[in-house]
Amino acid sequence: MKKSKLVCLGILLLCFQTGWAQFVIKGQVKNEQGAPASETAIVLNQAQKAIYTNKAGRFTINDVEAGAHQLIIFKYGYTTDTLNIQVPLSEPIEITLSDLSRQLEEVVISQDLASAFGIKRLNMVEGLGIYEAKKTEVIVVDKIQGNVAANTARQVYAKIPGLNIWENDGAGIQLGIGGRGLSPNRTSNFNVRQNGYDISADALGYPESYYTPPTLALEQIEIVRGAASLQYGTQFGGLLNFVMKKGPVEDTFRYSGRLTGGSFGFANAFNSIGGQTGKLNYYAFYDYNHTNGWRPNAESDKHTVYGGLQYALSDKIKVGLEYTFSQYLAHQPGGLTDAQFQDNPRQSNRERNWFRVNWNLLANTLQYTVSPNLRFDYRIFHLDAARDALGNLSRIDRPDDQSEPRNLIRDQYRNWGGEARMLKNFNLLKFNNTLVAGVRYYHGLTHQQQGLANNSANSDFNFLNPGRLEDSDFRFPGQNVAVFAENIFFVNDHWSITPGLRYEYIQTTSNGYYRDIRSNLAGEILFDSTVIEHRENSRGFLLAGVGISYKPDEQLEFYGNISQNYRAINFNDIRINNPSLRVDENLADERGFNADLGMRSFSRIYNVDASFFLLKYNDRIGNILLTESDPRFDNLVNRTVRYRTNLADAVITGMEFYGEVDWLALLGQSMDQRLTTFLNLALIYSEYLTDESLIKGNQVELVPPINAKLGVRYQWKALEVGVQGTFVAEHFSDAANTPAVPAVPTAIEGTIPSYYVIDFSGSYQWDNWKLFAGVNNLTNNFYFTRRAAGYPGPGIIPSDARNLYLGIGWEL
Repeated sequence: MKKSKLVCLGILLLCFQTGWAQFVIKGQVKNEQGAPASETAIVLNQAQKAIYTNKAGRFTINDVEAGAHQLIIFKYGYTTDTLNIQVPLSEPIEITLSDLSRQLEEVVISQDLASAFGIKRLNMVEGLGIYEAKKTEVIVVDKIQGNVAANTARQVYAKIPGLNIWENDGAGIQLGIGGRGLSPNRTSNFNVRQNGYDISADALGYPESYYTPPTLALEQIEIVRGAASLQYGTQFGGLLNFVMKKGPVEDTFRYSGRLTGGSFGFANAFNSIGGQTGKLNYYAFYDYNHTNGWRPNAESDKHTVYGGLQYALSDKIKVGLEYTFSQYLAHQPGGLTDAQFQDNPRQSNRERNWFRVNWNLLANTLQYTVSPNLRFDYRIFHLDAARDALGNLSRIDRPDDQSEPRNLIRDQYRNWGGEARMLKNFNLLKFNNTLVAGVRYYHGLTHQQQGLANNSANSDFNFLNPGRLEDSDFRFPGQNVAVFAENIFFVNDHWSITPGLRYEYIQTTSNGYYRDIRSNLAGEILFDSTVIEHRENSRGFLLAGVGISYKPDEQLEFYGNISQNYRAINFNDIRINNPSLRVDENLADERGFNADLGMRSFSRIYNVDASFFLLKYNDRIGNILLTESDPRFDNLVNRTVRYRTNLADAVITGMEFYGEVDWLALLGQSMDQRLTTFLNLALIYSEYLTDESLIKGNQVELVPPINAKLGVRYQWKALEVGVQGTFVAEHFSDAANTPAVPAVPTAIEGTIPSYYVIDFSGSYQWDNWKLFAGVNNLTNNFYFTRRAAGYPGPGIIPSDARNLYLGIGWEL
């Protein structure tokens, strides 16, 4: 009896021990040639544990419970594999990776070595786009450290070298970035898209982006430099594509929320839902953003709503529907003179200036996979939007006479377009090749009105005389047809050549009138004439480019490319009546090219991209001060005016470097801790090539010769802290290189003095909750990033002083 009890107790103990036993997973990873695949990421159960193979391609995962588990195997240059296993294993696992260069269809990467650093590159073929041999950067939004609720651009784009960032407001309601000497004004020199379709005001007539998606709603931000001109449009800046989140495929319903509060009355509320039910994936969010502003008269409110649906009609056909609504009202404190900024950068001399935007975007998409080697993609989009700018645009060194009426500029945009693409994989000389070809049609219509509004301080966006405006009333219809193709030709396993062509046809039209009113200094009208105008401009042109890539192994690439660019001038630029600016009505289109030569490599220890670039401009458009006779004094007295025209040819060249190191990984530590430092550095030389004495040999405006960001980040399990420093060297705001001393009274011309900013951020996550906080401009520096010719100035636009934020996020 006693012996039987002991046997039963032993059996129970054995069962108990087996139920809680910990096991080991061992294996080896090889490539298709049978060679060991070192530095391969092995992820257990969706990042529960992650390790890397050694030089022999072997790996060991300790302390694994019995039962079913999933392994994700990833190595750059190879397809990502998912393996379901049952623990304990009877023998070690043998894994063979497939070469990505021989499998060019779209690859979805679940766990990515580069994304651990917060930035990665686009694959050579991704979606229905070719990115081989191009300078590409992808910001992984979930890895951003900083105040993403306020869309703080210097933190969001911290690891993208060479970007000049304008800080227009502390709430981040508008994005202003430019690179390589391109104006950051509302990011107008990039082809700005959301999920692959246009979101700017009018790609032909007014390519400025008044709507920017909330960073919290994004999965990633894709940037392709000037070589994007062949597939995405002719802009010198390249492509900026915001990729929205989708509903999690593993949940039927998931709700996420986030609340953030900060200095100067900043408040943000973000709520989203998403999931997968059957063949339907859905995602929707509502974002509210408010601030009182650091300066007086700087409050703003912004609302953004988005909904996206994707439905799989079959294994081969998927359709989608997306709608975006954004609306904001911003009080604008105006600009400052140099003396006013030195005296008190927080002051405001305008209390009657307002800005309002309404944005409606609708898009329909279709993807058809005929086979792994042949796919089609089609998307059609429509924009119905408006923006109103109200206030006093006169010289900032003159007081705002509140008895005088204000100026109102009203724009309405009715645009639509469609783009169809085809991706074809084919064999040539025993190597797989990929062709992407497509066609695009775009129709834009901008209705622009400018006249007088009442003299109150309220946001009353109504004309005093809508039947006969004091300035102008124009419609700018435009049409664009483009056909493009790019192809990757593999010379061997290491070399590839990617040529491409794009043909563009553009037709722009101007219909309307403007008032030519001249008065003397006493305000008496001397001349008043209504000028009816109808103009048309049609042009067609061919762009070409080529890229070359050499990959000695799967972790290192040398690349180079050169692509032509073109910027079409539009009548909308010509007809604006701005007291601070006069525009040459014979403005010509800009032409030129971008070229890159670089090297990039990454592993679990480091991430590096270093390149040299050359941007050549022909007939660059810019502003210059001219002296002309003043009609108010019968042309007997001269006056100085700002004149916008084709200034000259220009060259901009330099080095862009991004590098990041995980020091603990270098020392062989586990992934529970990470200590990384990054450096983002751009060194740029620019010069005008002309015999015109006013600008001969001058630096190109808006080109900081040194633009650097340095960051340190420490992560221990669920805790993350980081510090980032930004330095931008002194540069000029105008082509004449007007010095800071003596200061120009209007404050529109002059230098942007060098400045530095230090930001601190931290977060901690437990279960489904996350707490985050930070301090921006830690040292409380007073600085500015732009001198505005019109709204939101004119004059110097001060950046925010030290500010704090605190928030909490959750997921249910």
